[in-house]
Amino acid sequence: MGGLDVAADIRTALRAAAVPERAAGQQAYMKSHMPFLGVTVPDARRIARSRATAHGIRDAASALPVARVLWDDATHREERYAAMALLALRGVEGDPGIVPTLEHMVRTGRWWDFTDELAHRFPPLLESDPARTGALLRTWSTDADLWIRRVAIIAQLGRKDAVDRVLLEDVMAPNLDDADFFIRKAIGWALRELARVDPDWVRAYVASHELSPVSRREALKHL
Repeated sequence: MGGLDVAADIRTALRAAAVPERAAGQQAYMKSHMPFLGVTVPDARRIARSRATAHGIRDAASALPVARVLWDDATHREERYAAMALLALRGVEGDPGIVPTLEHMVRTGRWWDFTDELAHRFPPLLESDPARTGALLRTWSTDADLWIRRVAIIAQLGRKDAVDRVLLEDVMAPNLDDADFFIRKAIGWALRELARVDPDWVRAYVASHELSPVSRREALKHL
């Protein structure tokens, strides 16, 4: 089956799992102009994975066309959750070829649920192609689009002690004076997570930089 057919199959499965009574509350919580079907995020991901497996999707070449169709033609938000789940498939995640699609999704999604999920695709990219991925994140850290900058800041969440401290400093530096809540929260979040494995580094960073109250509070939350 081609990308259009697989995308149609995933849409059908999402609609079969829909609980319409849930949809209005989901849309209100997410402050979304795009309506919901009433499928939970875990279920949307599960459906995407199971249908992808059924259709033999196991690499970026087969996953990306389906993801782009689901994303660009989405009428309901769960279709975009399913599209993002395809980028996390084994054999797809960590492939540098997914970066243009990641960027497209961030720039067109423009909200925290999409941005934060897409940021989770970067730790495997930093493992598979650290030099090019690090250079990309440094470029993104000065982008005019705040969501692209947010991804650059939180792209190392989950790496624990493997966090590249120099890279983290480099992507935070152009954003320390930004007044946007989502940027300030991202800086604090990145520091808070690093503090779990390297509290001394975070304490020293906070002591030597002028952070917003939001960033500082988040960074020191568990210290």
